[in-house]
Amino acid sequence: MRVRSMFFVALVSLSTFGTLYADQPFSNQSTPPAKWLNANSLASDQQAEESAGIDEATVVELVGHVLPTSGPFCDDSCLPPVTDRCDSTSSCDSCGTHGLCGKDGWLSSDEPLLKDYRNQTLFGDVKYSVGGELRYRYMDEHNRLRPQGAARRDTYQLWRFTPFMEVGNDWIKGYVQGIDASAFDEDLPILPIDENRWDLLQYYVDARLIELDGGDVRGQLGRIFLNYGDQHLISPLGWANTYRNFEGAKLYYSGDDWSIDGFVVRPNNGAAAPSVFRPQSFDQPDQSVVFSGIYATYKKAPNGTVDLFWLWNKEDQPFLNRQDGNRHTLGARYAGTKPVKNCETTVRTYMWDLQGAWQFGTDDFGAGLDQDVNAGFLSAISGVTFNEVRWSPSIKGVFWWGSGDDDPNDNNINTVNTLYPLGHAYWGLIDNFNGANLLDYSIQASVKPADKVTLAAHMHWFEKANENDFVYNIAGAPLGNTTTNGRHIGNELDLLATYQVNNNLQLQAGYFWFWYGDAVDNQAALARDDAHQFYFMTTWGF
Repeated sequence: MRVRSMFFVALVSLSTFGTLYADQPFSNQSTPPAKWLNANSLASDQQAEESAGIDEATVVELVGHVLPTSGPFCDDSCLPPVTDRCDSTSSCDSCGTHGLCGKDGWLSSDEPLLKDYRNQTLFGDVKYSVGGELRYRYMDEHNRLRPQGAARRDTYQLWRFTPFMEVGNDWIKGYVQGIDASAFDEDLPILPIDENRWDLLQYYVDARLIELDGGDVRGQLGRIFLNYGDQHLISPLGWANTYRNFEGAKLYYSGDDWSIDGFVVRPNNGAAAPSVFRPQSFDQPDQSVVFSGIYATYKKAPNGTVDLFWLWNKEDQPFLNRQDGNRHTLGARYAGTKPVKNCETTVRTYMWDLQGAWQFGTDDFGAGLDQDVNAGFLSAISGVTFNEVRWSPSIKGVFWWGSGDDDPNDNNINTVNTLYPLGHAYWGLIDNFNGANLLDYSIQASVKPADKVTLAAHMHWFEKANENDFVYNIAGAPLGNTTTNGRHIGNELDLLATYQVNNNLQLQAGYFWFWYGDAVDNQAALARDDAHQFYFMTTWGF
């Protein structure tokens, strides 16, 4: 089975590289333009697009997926100019469903395969769209700090199929997205983020409730994605094979100056709440957890945006081996970019993303019940892109501090809970950590040797924020002992190559090394050889 699957993927990949060409450059974006993206959750994408700072392409590049079209219904402005779709001597009608005139067909196009089923009139002003995404990933990993603790090799394959359909108008729409996420040939037990067979990923109604001069107030009810800021705290987790979803309600407003969301939801699938992992049956939300909050973005800050947020995660049945409980998170983020121009030419672009939060409440952890929580985090990212230098090199410095507990016996918890993050994009691509009790110093660089090719390298130095607390893995599980001989957890080197064939097709490969430090090597329960991981992934949105 493994040989047959790998042969098929290799054949598709070789033929893709040999025959595909598209005119759209990669140029600082690894996804289609905003109107061609699958918004999935309309307000979530609005917040993500309006929160500047660490560029959207970087996050999506690390996630490695191209989302199918959804969100607000497109008008003709979504499409490329007619001259790009048909040559000057032929009628546009002759393009039909057979591909683009003067091109090799839909495989070479920046338009999706099902473009003729996007934004189509059903009756009156009611329109529909149909599309989807297919993703394959081969994984070969050694000695990760896996959620289930095994320290050995695992090779496996992941497939994900996510078709969608939406129907409606400017006032109200319905959206349904299915998922079939499967894992094959695994050597170790599958994880909750790996498998979800033939389920509903999203289904919701989105309606305009109040029409205002400066913007509209809309509501959303059903099974949805949440996506806010730079995804340090709230992410749909596109890297995972299953995504992460929630069930509940959301109100949101978007105007010229502000975007404001308020939501009340419950985590739904295994990636959101591992306690409800049901890979072979219909997902049901975790009735013991309520996640609510307000997330506001001010759009007219100098050269960027300011986010203000209050998040409340209430777990009525807290786990004694998890940082959960009843926690409030108050925080702010300032992110932006500053281009430097020579006449009308941008010669370099500076970026920054500064974020911090305080967390308080109560939690049960270890032997202590109803302990007071006093925790927090700080994140700082800054960098520069040399736009006019060959290969457009970029370099970034990244710092993260996620608080840890200094005394496990004082009836106070100082370990931060990072809630529902996209840890893969921040705390090392090998996915060892979730940001709790963690110091991360990182230098990251990327170049573009060709329009469609991006090469990236990240170097991390990881330490425990407090020596008297655990090492927490990607699932938030405490590993080893609280007291260790040294704070140094290890160093990680990530190498990543991305080929954006067109707006709908992406190929990506990565190789990562992790050299463990004293905080792991000096604990018999954790000690292991150095970790490394390889993956190859292809994503096709149609």
